[in-house]
Amino acid sequence: MPIKKIALIMGSDSDLPVVAPAKKRLESLGIPVEAHIISAHRTPEAAAAFSKSARENGFGAIIAAAGKAAHLAGALAANTTLPVIGIPVKSSTLDGLDALLSTVQMPSGVPVATVAIDGADNAALLAAQILAVEDEALAEKLQGLKDQMKQGAIDKDIALQTKEW
Repeated sequence: MPIKKIALIMGSDSDLPVVAPAKKRLESLGIPVEAHIISAHRTPEAAAAFSKSARENGFGAIIAAAGKAAHLAGALAANTTLPVIGIPVKSSTLDGLDALLSTVQMPSGVPVATVAIDGADNAALLAAQILAVEDEALAEKLQGLKDQMKQGAIDKDIALQTKEW
């Protein structure tokens, strides 16, 4: 069975620099990514239509990035049973705290997994871990990443022990 796609939805093209690391991470893991600009407020019908058809269109999860009121992830989650991961985007207003609260404070029955403000890489890794539940090869790639991070921390500790400071 082919690997599922990840939808990478942003509310505006100004979110592109924030979501770029997610696209890069997913592609490095061999996960197909389809990106769109869909606004929860300016194109709500498009948001509903996209999320209602996402499963049948081959997606395994949706990553949604938005700033300020940040209702995009919730609007998408309201219309699908796929996992939705929200990336609150830091904007000039309130340094992203408004987006974080709008993304994380979802009502009962409409869950949105939420990563850190501007946390696109973690959103991609979480989406990959969701797909890896059913994909052993992807799980092995993710384990390799964890092993690299572990070795990197060990190497930094060794370097610290040999430095005078």
